[in-house]
Amino acid sequence: MRVTIAAVGRDRSGPARDLFDEYSRRCPWPIRLHEVSPRTTAPLERRLAEEAERLSSAVSRDAAVIALDERGRNLTSRALAARIGAWQRQGRSELAFLIGGPDGLDPALIERADLVLALGRMTWPHRLVRVLVAEQLYRAGTILAGHPYPSRLAALAREIGVADGPLLGLITERYTGVRP
Repeated sequence: MRVTIAAVGRDRSGPARDLFDEYSRRCPWPIRLHEVSPRTTAPLERRLAEEAERLSSAVSRDAAVIALDERGRNLTSRALAARIGAWQRQGRSELAFLIGGPDGLDPALIERADLVLALGRMTWPHRLVRVLVAEQLYRAGTILAGHPYPSRLAALAREIGVADGPLLGLITERYTGVRP
Protein backbone atom coordinates (compact mmCIF):
# COMPACT_ATOMS: atom_id res chain seq x y z
CA MET A 1 0.00 0.00 0.00
CA ARG A 2 1.19 3.52 -0.80
CA VAL A 3 0.30 6.62 1.16
CA THR A 4 -0.11 10.11 -0.23
CA ILE A 5 -0.45 13.09 2.05
CA ALA A 6 -1.73 15.97 -0.07
CA ALA A 7 -1.59 19.25 1.81
CA VAL A 8 -2.14 22.93 1.16
CA GLY A 9 0.97 24.86 2.14
CA ARG A 10 4.71 24.30 2.01
CA ASP A 11 6.94 23.05 4.79
CA ARG A 12 10.53 23.05 3.62
CA SER A 13 12.51 22.59 6.83
CA GLY A 14 12.50 22.86 10.60
CA PRO A 15 11.53 20.72 13.57
CA ALA A 16 8.05 19.83 12.28
CA ARG A 17 9.49 18.67 8.94
CA ASP A 18 12.18 16.66 10.77
CA LEU A 19 9.49 14.88 12.81
CA PHE A 20 7.44 14.23 9.69
CA ASP A 21 10.48 12.75 7.95
CA GLU A 22 11.28 10.57 10.98
CA TYR A 23 7.78 9.05 11.19
CA SER A 24 7.65 8.66 7.41
CA ARG A 25 10.89 6.68 7.58
CA ARG A 26 9.46 4.42 10.32
CA CYS A 27 6.16 3.85 8.53
CA PRO A 28 5.80 0.43 6.89
CA TRP A 29 4.19 2.03 3.83
CA PRO A 30 5.98 4.55 1.62
CA ILE A 31 4.66 8.07 2.22
CA ARG A 32 4.66 10.67 -0.53
CA LEU A 33 4.04 14.30 0.46
CA HIS A 34 2.36 16.39 -2.22
CA GLU A 35 2.30 20.08 -1.31
CA VAL A 36 0.08 22.65 -2.97
CA SER A 37 0.78 26.38 -2.68
CA PRO A 38 -2.15 28.26 -1.18
CA ARG A 39 -3.90 30.92 -3.24
CA THR A 40 -4.76 33.85 -1.02
CA THR A 41 -6.07 36.44 -3.49
CA ALA A 42 -9.06 34.61 -4.98
CA PRO A 43 -12.51 34.66 -3.37
CA LEU A 44 -13.05 31.84 -0.87
CA GLU A 45 -15.20 29.51 -3.01
CA ARG A 46 -12.89 29.79 -6.01
CA ARG A 47 -9.81 29.35 -3.84
CA LEU A 48 -11.19 26.18 -2.22
CA ALA A 49 -12.21 24.78 -5.63
CA GLU A 50 -8.72 25.46 -7.08
CA GLU A 51 -7.04 23.86 -4.06
CA ALA A 52 -9.39 20.87 -4.35
CA GLU A 53 -8.46 20.40 -7.99
CA ARG A 54 -4.74 20.48 -7.21
CA LEU A 55 -5.09 18.15 -4.21
CA SER A 56 -7.19 15.72 -6.25
CA SER A 57 -4.57 15.59 -8.99
CA ALA A 58 -2.21 13.89 -6.51
CA VAL A 59 -4.66 11.09 -5.70
CA SER A 60 -5.42 8.00 -7.79
CA ARG A 61 -9.05 7.11 -8.51
CA ASP A 62 -8.97 3.89 -6.48
CA ALA A 63 -7.36 5.45 -3.39
CA ALA A 64 -9.09 5.35 -0.04
CA VAL A 65 -9.48 9.08 0.64
CA ILE A 66 -9.28 10.43 4.18
CA ALA A 67 -10.21 14.10 4.49
CA LEU A 68 -8.97 15.89 7.61
CA ASP A 69 -11.70 18.16 8.94
CA GLU A 70 -12.55 19.48 12.38
CA ARG A 71 -16.11 18.16 11.95
CA GLY A 72 -14.89 14.65 11.12
CA ARG A 73 -14.99 11.50 13.20
CA ASN A 74 -12.72 11.09 16.19
CA LEU A 75 -11.19 7.62 16.03
CA THR A 76 -8.83 5.82 18.34
CA SER A 77 -5.51 4.74 16.92
CA ARG A 78 -6.71 1.14 16.95
CA ALA A 79 -9.91 2.07 15.08
CA LEU A 80 -7.91 3.91 12.42
CA ALA A 81 -5.56 0.92 12.11
CA ALA A 82 -8.57 -1.39 11.73
CA ARG A 83 -9.97 0.84 8.98
CA ILE A 84 -6.61 0.83 7.15
CA GLY A 85 -6.42 -2.95 7.53
CA ALA A 86 -9.91 -3.30 6.03
CA TRP A 87 -8.93 -1.15 3.04
CA GLN A 88 -5.84 -3.31 2.55
CA ARG A 89 -7.98 -6.48 2.59
CA GLN A 90 -10.32 -4.87 0.04
CA GLY A 91 -7.35 -4.45 -2.28
CA ARG A 92 -6.97 -0.70 -2.02
CA SER A 93 -3.44 0.12 -3.17
CA GLU A 94 -3.31 3.71 -1.92
CA LEU A 95 -4.37 5.80 1.05
CA ALA A 96 -4.68 9.54 0.46
CA PHE A 97 -4.87 11.97 3.36
CA LEU A 98 -6.10 15.44 2.35
CA ILE A 99 -5.14 18.43 4.49
CA GLY A 100 -6.70 21.77 3.61
CA GLY A 101 -5.42 25.26 4.14
CA PRO A 102 -6.59 27.83 6.70
CA ASP A 103 -10.14 27.69 5.30
CA GLY A 104 -10.32 23.90 5.27
CA LEU A 105 -11.24 21.68 2.34
CA ASP A 106 -13.71 22.22 -0.47
CA PRO A 107 -17.05 20.52 0.36
CA ALA A 108 -16.73 18.37 -2.79
CA LEU A 109 -13.53 16.79 -1.42
CA ILE A 110 -15.18 16.07 1.91
CA GLU A 111 -18.13 14.49 0.11
CA ARG A 112 -15.79 12.30 -1.99
CA ALA A 113 -13.88 11.05 1.07
CA ASP A 114 -14.17 7.48 2.30
CA LEU A 115 -13.52 8.83 5.80
CA VAL A 116 -13.72 12.34 7.23
CA LEU A 117 -11.34 12.36 10.16
CA ALA A 118 -10.81 14.87 12.97
CA LEU A 119 -7.68 14.98 15.08
CA GLY A 120 -9.70 16.15 18.05
CA ARG A 121 -11.72 19.32 18.36
CA MET A 122 -8.74 21.63 18.76
CA THR A 123 -7.23 23.53 15.88
CA TRP A 124 -3.75 22.33 14.92
CA PRO A 125 -1.10 24.08 12.86
CA HIS A 126 -1.10 22.46 9.43
CA ARG A 127 2.61 21.67 9.73
CA LEU A 128 1.84 19.58 12.83
CA VAL A 129 -1.15 17.85 11.23
CA ARG A 130 1.28 16.25 8.77
CA VAL A 131 3.37 15.00 11.69
CA LEU A 132 0.31 13.65 13.50
CA VAL A 133 -0.88 11.82 10.37
CA ALA A 134 2.57 10.31 9.75
CA GLU A 135 2.82 9.24 13.40
CA GLN A 136 -0.62 7.63 13.29
CA LEU A 137 0.33 5.79 10.11
CA TYR A 138 3.46 4.48 11.83
CA ARG A 139 1.34 3.47 14.84
CA ALA A 140 -1.27 1.81 12.60
CA GLY A 141 1.50 -0.21 10.98
CA THR A 142 2.76 -1.42 14.35
CA ILE A 143 -0.79 -2.28 15.48
CA LEU A 144 -1.54 -4.21 12.28
CA ALA A 145 1.78 -6.06 12.62
CA GLY A 146 0.77 -7.15 16.13
CA HIS A 147 3.30 -5.05 18.01
CA PRO A 148 2.18 -3.57 21.31
CA TYR A 149 1.90 0.16 21.74
CA PRO A 150 5.14 1.63 23.07
CA SER A 151 3.18 2.92 26.10
CA ARG A 152 1.77 -0.57 26.74
CA LEU A 153 5.25 -1.94 26.32
CA ALA A 154 6.57 0.47 28.96
CA ALA A 155 3.77 -0.54 31.35
CA LEU A 156 4.60 -4.21 30.82
CA ALA A 157 8.29 -3.49 31.43
CA ARG A 158 7.43 -1.78 34.73
CA GLU A 159 5.33 -4.79 35.75
CA ILE A 160 8.24 -7.17 35.24
CA GLY A 161 10.76 -4.81 36.82
CA VAL A 162 12.70 -3.49 33.82
CA ALA A 163 11.36 0.06 33.70
CA ASP A 164 14.66 1.38 32.35
CA GLY A 165 18.08 0.21 31.31
CA PRO A 166 19.42 -1.98 28.54
CA LEU A 167 16.78 -4.70 28.82
CA LEU A 168 13.98 -2.19 28.22
CA GLY A 169 15.95 -0.93 25.21
CA LEU A 170 16.18 -4.44 23.79
CA ILE A 171 12.47 -5.08 24.36
CA THR A 172 11.52 -1.76 22.77
CA GLU A 173 13.72 -2.40 19.74
CA ARG A 174 12.36 -5.93 19.31
CA TYR A 175 8.70 -4.89 19.36
CA THR A 176 8.83 -1.52 17.62
CA GLY A 177 11.87 -1.78 15.38
CA VAL A 178 13.14 1.47 16.85
CA ARG A 179 16.37 1.66 18.80
CA PRO A 180 15.78 3.91 21.85
